Amino acid sequence: MNADLKRLYAYCEAHSTPPGAVLHELERETHLKTLAPQMLSGAWQGLFLKMLSQLMRPQTILEIGTFTGYAAICMAQGLAPGGQLHTIEPNTELAHIIRKYIDKAGLNDMIQLHIGRGEEVIPTLQIAFDLVFIDAGKQQYEQFYELIIERVRPGGLILADNVLWSGKVADTADDPDTLTLRAFNDMVQADPRVENVMLPLRDGVLMIRKKA
Repeated sequence: MNADLKRLYAYCEAHSTPPGAVLHELERETHLKTLAPQMLSGAWQGLFLKMLSQLMRPQTILEIGTFTGYAAICMAQGLAPGGQLHTIEPNTELAHIIRKYIDKAGLNDMIQLHIGRGEEVIPTLQIAFDLVFIDAGKQQYEQFYELIIERVRPGGLILADNVLWSGKVADTADDPDTLTLRAFNDMVQADPRVENVMLPLRDGVLMIRKKA
C-alpha cells in the first residue's frame, strides 16, 4: 500500500466511531498471541460490518472464517431480537480466544461457534441466511459461494472479504490466490442471480445482493 493510500485510510479510520473496550482488548490480544494478526477485520471494517448489520436487522447471519471473533462480535450487534449468528472456524487453537471475547461482549446467546471446516459444517446448518460474510481460505471462495447462494433469502447479502488482494487482482500478478480471487470476482459479476458492488474498503469487500 502506498503512502498516500495509507494516509487516506488513516484519515477515514480517525473519522469513524472507535470500537468499544472489548474489541480494543481483542485486537490487542490478537496481535500478541497470533501469527497473522493482519487477518483481523479491525476497527474500520468492523464498524462497517456492524452498521450494515444494524441497518439490515438480520435474523440469521453466517460467517465463514472466524479468526479471533472480531467481525462476528461486530455483526452480532445488529441482529434482530432472537437472532443468531453462526460462525465457522477450522483452527481449534483459536477457540479459546473466540469464546473468551464472545463472553466478554455478552453475546453467548447470539453467537454459535462451529469449530470445523466450512464445507463440512455448512451442509449441517439447515436454515436460511439474511447475511453471509466469507472471509476464509481464498481458494475456497467459489466453493463456499455455491454452498450458500441458494440458502440466502431473496434480498439477502453476501459479503466477500479481501477481493482486491492488495490490488493484485487489477494488475498482472499470477500467483494462485490472485488468480483464484480474480476468477471469483468474474464469476460473481456474471451470475444472473445477484447484483453486486465492489468496495475498496481495506483489502476490498464485494457486496452481493441476491435478487428476489
